[in-house]
Amino acid sequence: MAQENNWVEVCKLEDIPQRGSRRVRTGSLQIAIIRTHEDEVFAIEDKCPHLGGFLSEGIVHGSQVTCPLHNLVIELKTGEAVAPDTGCVKRFAIKKENGNILMDLREAAREAA
Repeated sequence: MAQENNWVEVCKLEDIPQRGSRRVRTGSLQIAIIRTHEDEVFAIEDKCPHLGGFLSEGIVHGSQVTCPLHNLVIELKTGEAVAPDTGCVKRFAIKKENGNILMDLREAAREAA
């Protein structure tokens, strides 16, 4: 049986500054929607695996974000910490459509449960 997605508009691309982010909350889970300088958009858990800093408040550079607490760098394409650091954050399905940013909130809700 095919699984249906529950794509919901969470914001407009223009609502997120280049090299910036917005936060989305679903249940107990906080998600950072991050836009790169090249207009790529990623959705990751908004919690650094090191000390729990808000990655949405970090510095976006290339396809990475640096945690504002202790400079741990996360690769947005994989959710993995960049060596020599270790750890990872959850990634979530996201897409751009006609200038809108959509997320599969059903998937995010399952992760929050």
